[in-house]
Amino acid sequence: MNRYPEIADRLMGLDEAVSRFVKDGCQLAIGGFTITRNPMAVAYEIVRQRVKDIHLVCHSNGQALDVLVGAGCVRRLEIAYGGNGRYAPTCVRFKKAVQRSEIEFEDYSNYQMSLRFLAGALSIPFIPTKSGLGSDLMNYEGFPPDIRREKKVASKKYAKMQNPFSEQRDEVVLLPALTPDVTILHAQFVGDDGTVRMKGLTFADIEQAKAADAVIVTCEDIVPRSFIRTDPDQNSLPPFFVDAIVKVPYGAHPTACYGFYDYDPKHLNLYRKMAEDDALFREYLDEWVYGVSSWEDYLTKVGMEMILKIKANPVIGYAPGLDRK
Repeated sequence: MNRYPEIADRLMGLDEAVSRFVKDGCQLAIGGFTITRNPMAVAYEIVRQRVKDIHLVCHSNGQALDVLVGAGCVRRLEIAYGGNGRYAPTCVRFKKAVQRSEIEFEDYSNYQMSLRFLAGALSIPFIPTKSGLGSDLMNYEGFPPDIRREKKVASKKYAKMQNPFSEQRDEVVLLPALTPDVTILHAQFVGDDGTVRMKGLTFADIEQAKAADAVIVTCEDIVPRSFIRTDPDQNSLPPFFVDAIVKVPYGAHPTACYGFYDYDPKHLNLYRKMAEDDALFREYLDEWVYGVSSWEDYLTKVGMEMILKIKANPVIGYAPGLDRK
């Protein structure tokens, strides 16, 4: 008997979730922020399935972004910031790809990207803001005109107009909405009815999910409806937004998942060192992505000693005393 009859049609493994929803050339949004709650298990599976020509759209991402770019899955990127905190203030493979012109790249501010996802969530074609006025974001465009004619690419980076409700000179910026084909998120809990609960900061994850055609959610645990209905104000997404649910404990490793585990400084340091060199990065992918047959095998490679070190104190949400050097 299925333990979760209400979500049986959406409960699946990583391989099925990726093969069903993440296609070559799709526009993909990934949740999380720098080294917090990146959907790493899905990102690795996308690399293993060798999905290519992805149009990646992110608020401010880190490890998942860098792995996807470094593995050659990404053709085009729109983002505010890509970095792994102290371990890589700018993500290494992302930086190399931009410097080498290996990807098509457009940048916006953090607030601008948040607003673009909000516009998509609201089903409006653009959204006004003051963000960016007076900055070089208004002076440079990353995408040339030929790219602007392609599907899912805005015809221009932004537009300006006079505030129609003011008689004084009052210029506003109009930003194009983002409506990804797929959004992938990692959450702490999914209820057995499909309700999603993300603890701690949600960043732009909720707007990314609401703006997308399809949503994949990996989670630390699937919990009873009685739990998810306790403190309902803590819930993030209702069941009808979610198309695929994958239970993947430690599915954000080596990034953090508030309340469950901290980021893994040992692995992030290892990654930075190997990402700096093309040959070493290929070795990293061979060992940690292509050479891993399941997420359980991946966690075995991480090792129980490190898993225990990064385990979060459930009261404060992170691992006190963790050596972060």
